[in-house]
Amino acid sequence: MTFHNSLIAWYLQNKRDLPWRNTTNPYPIWLSEIMLQQTRVAQGTPYFLSFVEAFPTVFDLANANEEQVLKLWQGLGYYSRARNLHQTAKHIAFDLNGQFPNNYKALLKLKGIGEYTAAAIASFSFNEAVPVVDGNVFRVLARYFDIESDIALATTKKEFTALASELIPKNNPALFNQAIMEFGALQCVPKNPDCSQCIFRNSCAALQKKKVHILPIKSKKLKVKNRFFNYLVAQDEEKQTLIQKRTHKGIWHNLYEFPLIETEKEEGFDYMANNIRNHFFKENTITNILEFNPKSIIHKLSHQHLHIKFWEITIKGKIEKGINKEDLKKYPFPIVIHNFIEKD
Repeated sequence: MTFHNSLIAWYLQNKRDLPWRNTTNPYPIWLSEIMLQQTRVAQGTPYFLSFVEAFPTVFDLANANEEQVLKLWQGLGYYSRARNLHQTAKHIAFDLNGQFPNNYKALLKLKGIGEYTAAAIASFSFNEAVPVVDGNVFRVLARYFDIESDIALATTKKEFTALASELIPKNNPALFNQAIMEFGALQCVPKNPDCSQCIFRNSCAALQKKKVHILPIKSKKLKVKNRFFNYLVAQDEEKQTLIQKRTHKGIWHNLYEFPLIETEKEEGFDYMANNIRNHFFKENTITNILEFNPKSIIHKLSHQHLHIKFWEITIKGKIEKGINKEDLKKYPFPIVIHNFIEKD
């Protein structure tokens, strides 16, 4: 049997029953592909189900306000995906009359859709013979064909795309793309794959050469940046607090947070208390400052680690533009702040 025939036969026997499969409707396929970027299937599936329940069609998503979308996305991370998703839904609903572009090149022009997502939608929805190349595909092809090219390089992406283009059956591209991704997710996993049970155990070059553990090759990531966030959780006599919207570009854009002091390093109580008294809540009298978590919560993002402390500040009188705890829960927050609010 050829490579693609073996792969498809394996897929039909082993594939997972996922809610966005067994459809050619581009809307749920697009949703699932955006949600599963940088996200495991197990984590992304509940979010997908919540989204299609809240927004059954692209028109429903387009007509939602951004805060609704961000609130449903809360905890999934990489929030620019949600903002781009919303903008693209508006474009498809209002400019394209709800019709998704039906080919790879046109799909690429949509905001938030890159080569991988465009290929997935084009093949799954419109049966276009364009290969998907994601981390799973890199791994399967690198091992099967013993390719040592650095997958962090753009030139390598072109190399793998060209190879996948040769392998993909023109009469059944959707099934092949699903199969090779699923094979990488379930069988040809990153660490300690069970090669003894693999359908390619007699033809995989990496297995024959004992190189499975080193392929694919990827150069080291950039150094992670450490940042130190101090959130000021005020409470007045009416048990109201204060929040603000993150409007500047960067992490958590358009999500909400408590007033923030970012420092160069982790600071102690005396430094923070002086800073808070001198620069915050000047319209009110601060009666008490409490370090809620003396040990920082470390929240890891792909390119930075946030060292987060919450400072509880008791205010005499009433805070201007204060918000009560029940209304607080309606706003979209970064998950680390959401968890703090839920525990408090």
